[in-house]
Amino acid sequence: MTDSVHHTNFDSLEILHRGKVRDIYRVDDEHMLVIATDRISAFDVIMPTPIPQKGALLTEVSAFWFQFFAKQVPNQLSDMSLDDLNLTTDEYEQAAGRSMIVKRLKALPIEAIVRGYLIGSGWKEYETSHSVCGISLPADIPLAGKLPNTLFTPSTKAAVGEHDENISFAETVKLLGEDLATQVRDISITLYQTAADYALEKGIIIADTKFEFGIDKDGQLTLIDEVLTPDSSRFWPAVGYQPGQNPSSFDKQYIRDYLETLDWNKTAPGPELPQEIVENTQAKYEEAAARLLAY
Repeated sequence: MTDSVHHTNFDSLEILHRGKVRDIYRVDDEHMLVIATDRISAFDVIMPTPIPQKGALLTEVSAFWFQFFAKQVPNQLSDMSLDDLNLTTDEYEQAAGRSMIVKRLKALPIEAIVRGYLIGSGWKEYETSHSVCGISLPADIPLAGKLPNTLFTPSTKAAVGEHDENISFAETVKLLGEDLATQVRDISITLYQTAADYALEKGIIIADTKFEFGIDKDGQLTLIDEVLTPDSSRFWPAVGYQPGQNPSSFDKQYIRDYLETLDWNKTAPGPELPQEIVENTQAKYEEAAARLLAY
């Protein structure tokens, strides 16, 4: 397995999409190879500096959660492996330990964001309106405070380099239909609450996360993409957590905080990351994976 992969380059397979983190290749009409690179993005901009082994950790954590939720919701995993593909030695090394061969599904055009705590953009909105994504809340919730109820606050899925936009549940219904929108909302909240209870036992508070879903050929809702990773979630150490204070984290908030100190306008190209920031970010991701996977 290659130590650091910022982007992949395969001749054996057709490239379908390069996302902020994942490179996706066509395997056949029913399967795709999804490779989690070591790219990291912040403020919807891909940084030029990779975080070594980040993609391998994201893959390992997502695989854990897919299995964890297997009885609650179908997932995209197939029973194929890299050995089933006719890859070159170099391609195999690029993909080994950081990839999944998944079923090709119709992805839903939203990100299913679930919030359990008041932080980030939600806090900024709350400060001015006592609401999050238009949902009214009590007036006495502190920074990083636990919300009285878990919130489903979906967003659109923007192209790489563009910004996702929050949408209301009514707008979600217009996109998906009422039955599917309700199903996505309900399973997202259930998965979050189940995971949050598990993670707390491991010393991690999951403040918020995003899920993505697709529809299979039988019309069944299916969990796809990444699941409850430090890239798609806010993970806080339970020890030392104090409502009213900005918590330390096991996720890429550390990089966001660093970037906020720079004279950078949050548009591409992103700045190179110093070695200290890279090493500390890698350590945070490794700590999150070690706690969640209990190794």
